[in-house]
Amino acid sequence: MRSIRFAITLFCLGLLPGLPAAAPPLAKHVDHAMRDEMAGQELVGLAVGIIQDGQIAYLKGYGLADREQHVPVTRQTMFRWASISKSITAVAAMQLWERGKLNLDRDVRRYVPEFPDKGTPIRVRHLLCHQGGIVHYTNGKVIRTKRDYPVAHPFENVIYALDTFKESPLVNKPGEKYSYSTRGYMLVSAVVERAGKQKFAHQVRDRIAKPLKLATLQPDYQWEEIPHRAVGYSQRGGQVEVSTNTDVSWKLGGGGFISNIDDLAKFAAGLLNHRLVKPATRQKMWARQMTSGGEQTKYALGFSFNHYRDGELHTWKANGTGIEIVGHSGSQEKTKTWMALSPQKKLGVVVMSNSEYASPRRLAGRLLEVVMPKGLQPSE
Repeated sequence: MRSIRFAITLFCLGLLPGLPAAAPPLAKHVDHAMRDEMAGQELVGLAVGIIQDGQIAYLKGYGLADREQHVPVTRQTMFRWASISKSITAVAAMQLWERGKLNLDRDVRRYVPEFPDKGTPIRVRHLLCHQGGIVHYTNGKVIRTKRDYPVAHPFENVIYALDTFKESPLVNKPGEKYSYSTRGYMLVSAVVERAGKQKFAHQVRDRIAKPLKLATLQPDYQWEEIPHRAVGYSQRGGQVEVSTNTDVSWKLGGGGFISNIDDLAKFAAGLLNHRLVKPATRQKMWARQMTSGGEQTKYALGFSFNHYRDGELHTWKANGTGIEIVGHSGSQEKTKTWMALSPQKKLGVVVMSNSEYASPRRLAGRLLEVVMPKGLQPSE
């Protein structure tokens, strides 16, 4: 029993083999903040990661991956990335741009002629910054193409997956305004597949997962056995209950990847350290985009901006105050996620929870409050 208690103590301090060495004050402050949020938000499970000076400094799981079976969250627990998947898709696209294989200003139909002519060109750039006018979930009519397929899981094919919305009318003229769209990113994944002349998931594997040694990053295919998947939880009538196990494989490029906390942290560190694209490419990818009318948006190419101040992340505004944070959030059945990065100090935090009602913005803000150097803190 003494050895078990000792092992548990080491685990809590982040000192078991394989864990990043974390200074005791960091571990203490992170634990205090996350346990406070776990209790306040009534979360079932949570995993967090911290990057300092471009290196992963801390990784830890809290609570339960499966409440009914009493399975704890560990570093092996697999959480859905949800919309942080869009950042993966954008990186894959910008890698092709960097190699001269993808033209951001070309009409997407030049790459994917299966996508119907909408009467106006939709540029690849439009899709990457959510200005393509592609329908999201509830902002317009979604029309599905009904036909038979020669395979059991047709929407694993990102071209076939376009059948879930490609006949839908545009919700705005391309470039006219920012209108967030997961389906727009599904179209980006099809563009990447055609421009890269390789299956989209395999491009992600070869150019993102392998270089960063992301051992668990993969599509969340429901028909495959993926060990350590977290059970999801929703909140209804004040009660926390098991959520639906909805298939998300059809929207891979917009929200269909899954991994453990280690791999999300490695992805974040890879972005901070220019491991995936060149510095000039990253600068282009992280430049906030303008509408055709000259309005600056909070979204770049696959990444969004927020302001950090007073221990919280605030939605980016043109005249907003605080430190600019780049990253992405995710919200989906079974998961809530956040990746928040401060490039100037190579600092970042990542958050994954299996509680759909979690506030990952709040969790990320609390973590930034712990690790943000005082010189970077907004002035009072």
